[in-house]
Parts: sequence; C-alpha cells; structure tokens
Amino acid sequence: MRRNKKKPISVATAYRKMYPFVKPYLFRAVVAMLATIPVGAMDAGIAYLLRPFTDTVLVEKSLDTTLTLIPIIIVLVGLTQGAFNYFSTYMNAWVGAKITNDLKMKLYDKLLSFDAVFYDKKNSGDIQFRFHNDADLACSGLIGNVKTLITRVFSTIALFGVMFYNSWQLSIIAIFIVVGVMYPLSTLRKRINSIMSKSIASMSALVKHYNEAFFGSKVIGAYNLRKRQNKIFRDTTNNIFQMRMKMTQRTGILTPTIQTIASIGIAAVIWYGSYLIMQGTITSGAFVSFLASLMMLYTPLKGMGNTYSGVVMAVMAIERVFEMLSSEPTIKNREGAKELNEAIKSIEYKEVSFSYDGKRKALDNISVKIDAGTTVALVGNSGGGKTTFVSLLARFYDVTSGKILIDGVDIRDIDLTSLRDHISIVFQDNYLFDGTIRENVTLGNEASDEEVMKAVKSACLEEFIAELKEGLNTKIGERGVLLSGGQKQRVAIARAFLKNSQLVILDEATSALDNESEAVVRQAISNLMKNRTVIVIAHRLSTVQNADKIIVVNRGKIAEIGTHKELLAQEKSVYSALYQSQFKEKTA
Repeated sequence: MRRNKKKPISVATAYRKMYPFVKPYLFRAVVAMLATIPVGAMDAGIAYLLRPFTDTVLVEKSLDTTLTLIPIIIVLVGLTQGAFNYFSTYMNAWVGAKITNDLKMKLYDKLLSFDAVFYDKKNSGDIQFRFHNDADLACSGLIGNVKTLITRVFSTIALFGVMFYNSWQLSIIAIFIVVGVMYPLSTLRKRINSIMSKSIASMSALVKHYNEAFFGSKVIGAYNLRKRQNKIFRDTTNNIFQMRMKMTQRTGILTPTIQTIASIGIAAVIWYGSYLIMQGTITSGAFVSFLASLMMLYTPLKGMGNTYSGVVMAVMAIERVFEMLSSEPTIKNREGAKELNEAIKSIEYKEVSFSYDGKRKALDNISVKIDAGTTVALVGNSGGGKTTFVSLLARFYDVTSGKILIDGVDIRDIDLTSLRDHISIVFQDNYLFDGTIRENVTLGNEASDEEVMKAVKSACLEEFIAELKEGLNTKIGERGVLLSGGQKQRVAIARAFLKNSQLVILDEATSALDNESEAVVRQAISNLMKNRTVIVIAHRLSTVQNADKIIVVNRGKIAEIGTHKELLAQEKSVYSALYQSQFKEKTA
C-alpha cells in the first residue's frame, strides 16, 4: 500500500474532505445548524432586558406594567431555547449517525480492497481503530462540537452587540480578553499531535490483546499463559495511562489559563465600569447589562479548551481516515486488463523471483510449465517457498521479477476478479464465517438446493449433515468453532465444488488432520480433483504419488521435477531423501 506524506490538515480542509459524505444530508444538516442560532443569540436578549429593569426598578424604584413582563419573557426565552436546542440535538445526532454509517461502509469497502501485503503489516487492533474508531471520532466529534461552536459563535456575536450598545469603552477591553483566550487554543494541535499517535498505537494494542484472549483462549489455558498475558495487558494499560496523563498535562493547562484571562477581564471591566458610572458615562443598568453579557460570554469561553480539543481530535481522525481512503492497494488491475473467459490451457512461471521484505528471496528464478488437466504437486522442506508459489498465481502478491503466464498472457494483464473466478483454493486452515453451513458453502452466491447438496455429497459431508437437526442451516459459530478440523476442511471443499473453477489449489489441506479425518478428506479431495488442473502442496509424500508432475522446492529454488517413480530412481535426489525419511518415520 502506498502512502503520500502530507502536512496536517486544517479544520476547513477537514470539512471540505467530509463534504461528499455530508452532501446527501445537507438539508437536514443546515436545518440542524440553523436551529443552533437562536439558542446562542437568545442569550443576548436576557442580558439586554436587564438594562431597563435595573435602571427603572432597582435604581429609580419605579415599576410599570411593561417591566413586570420581563420575568415572563425570560421564561419564554428559556423555553424557546430549550425547544430549539432539543430539535438541533436530535437533527445533529441523525445526520451524524448517517454520515458515520456511510463513512464506515466506505472504509470497509476500502479494507476489503487491500491485498495480503497490507494485512501482513497490520494487526487486528490497528484495523479496529483505523476503520471503526476513527470514523466514530471523525463524525461525532466534528458534528457535535460544530453544533457547540456555532451556538457559541452566534451567542458571542449577539452578546457583543449588547455590550457595544451599553458601552463601547468596556467592549474594547472584552475584545482584548477574547483575543487572549483564543491564542492558547491555536497552539493545541502542536501540543497533542505526537501524543495522539502514540495513544492510538497503545489503544490498538489493547484491542489486539482482547482479540488474542478470545481467539487464543485454548492455547492460553493449555500453556498456563494467564500471568504472561496479564503482564502484557498491564504494561499496555499502564502505557495508555501515561499517554493520558501527558495529554492532560498538555491540554489541561488551557482551561485554567482561559479562566485566569477571563477573570482578569471581568476584574478590569468592573474596575473601569465603576469609574464610568461615577463619571456618568454609563448608567447602572447599562453596566449590569454589560456585565451580564460578559459573564454569558466568558462562561462558554472557559469551556472552549475542551470543545476545541474535541474539534482538533476529530480533524486528526479525519486526516487518518482520508489517508486510508486515498491509499491504493499494490495488487490491482492494470489499465486495459482483460477478462479470462476461455478455458485455461497452460500456466507458466517464467524466471519468477519474489521477496517479502526486499532482502531475502522467497522464490529465486523459478521457471516451470503446468498443462491443463494435470495434477502438479509441490513438495519440500517447510519454508522452502511452496505457499509463495501458489500465492503468486492467485495474485495475493505480485512477482518481484519475471512473469506468470496463463495461455501466454501475464496474469497482471488479466482482470483480478476474472482471474480469481477461475481459481478455487482449499487452505490448510480455512476460514469459516459465523453463520450456517449453507452460508459457508454458498458464500452469498445463488445456488439451488440441488447444487448445494451435490457439492456437499462430493465433499463427503452428506452423512454428517444428515445427523444434524437443522441440517444445512446449522450454525457453526465464529471461525467454525463448533466443527472438527476434518468437518471444516470438507465445508471448504464443498465451497470449492460449488465454485466449480478450472484450477484448484490445495495448500496442505490434510496436514493438520488425524488419520481417520484425513481418509475422509482425501476422498473429498479426490472427487474435487477430477477433470481439473490441480496444484497440490503436500507435506506427506504418500498423498502425491499419483501426481502427473512433482516439483521439489528447496530454499526458493526448484531442486527437481519429475514423477514419483522418476524422482525415486534418481540417485541422491532430494525427493528420495524426503520419501525415505517419511517412510522410516511411518515404519517406526
């Protein structure tokens, strides 16, 4: 996966990037934002009413009918603010949830497009945070805090209007204080940028530990790893604690700083306002109205640190989200890629080399041709390059050098979906999805009951399914935990039968099974291999004696090629040594 290095994005850029996701709900979003305007603006109305009330009632000791309505008006203003606030909150929540869902669907689609290289470098915690948590933070943080900011912006504008109406001299002091409050906020992103990256890494590790506890529970129990796992988990949580404390150290100072600046401002206004009253420049009512406006203005300003922190974190999450969305998988179609429509006649590896890390070669200058309708076996010591050999054919990775040709066409010039439509793979450890046996056999493809049962019968699953109360509709649990190893393999084989591809790859499909399970699975595999081109990776050489061609792969190179008899007949052949070693083990 390629990434472009970018400078940190601004709030405006973050909104611009999010606009395509907001656009479908733009009307509701605008209505929600407009509803916040009166919530903020009505604050000024209450402050404005204090001027005539103070001058007439408190100073002149007079009361007319109009002034008696002021308490009622204040109550009505509060009710109106509450109604608008509820409506705005509901609409914002609706829009935010919709945008979050759309963003997560886009991210999930991107996640599925990545190749094996991407997953080799990531763990489950990274995936959880980059594709789920960041989407939540990007949307909820931005939408929720924007509502707060808009409310406070219009509240500030209205309150400044009242303040200037009452005293332009005191308003100048208020402006200086607001500027002083905003300055420390402008440095916030620099303060938290590095810590946020480290915190995300630690939180990702925490999620990974939970996943390991779930999927590795039997190993943890069998090897008494509880203390070990507890220590690892404790170290991670302590690291998260330290990151949070550093975050608090760098952001926590903002609120007291803002409170101090605001307190200085209020003190200055009271001191200078008292002087103006004594000089007769302003009335007591004007001063009370101004002071009330200032208090209403400074109260939300004191909480601006937390609000702005939320906006900055949301912007950083948006940056990470769009970094991921703009990333491209390394395995993708070339321009003008062709569909693979005709039957495959031959597969050829032509001087193929491959390296996972760019240093050590997993395959080194491999050249071999596989004819259609033949069975080819790959054997050799563990780590020799057998799985890499077939992974390149399915384009889980691309060759470092050389070519893999199907009927003379480089597989990189063949449409990727079309290529994989022609390949069925049965792995050593096949992944089964949480659901029913039927769902795991069909994998979402439309198939009649007759077709499904035919695949089940060919995979030697018919007798097992007949014993189940729910039959094909039996739930098998996450990763197929309710099935035995042999049953899992036969479900995978039934899946391959139903796909009915020309080319079948068997990646050590029986190596993890006991003898009884292996016998049933081998019969299912034998059924699957009929009239197809088959590439078998085998550890047990007894399973490949009838292969049309056996390729011995050793340390990334082809050591020998031939039939079982031809390779045994060669003096000091690698295959003969492997065969004799396994024969002695079996005899012993």
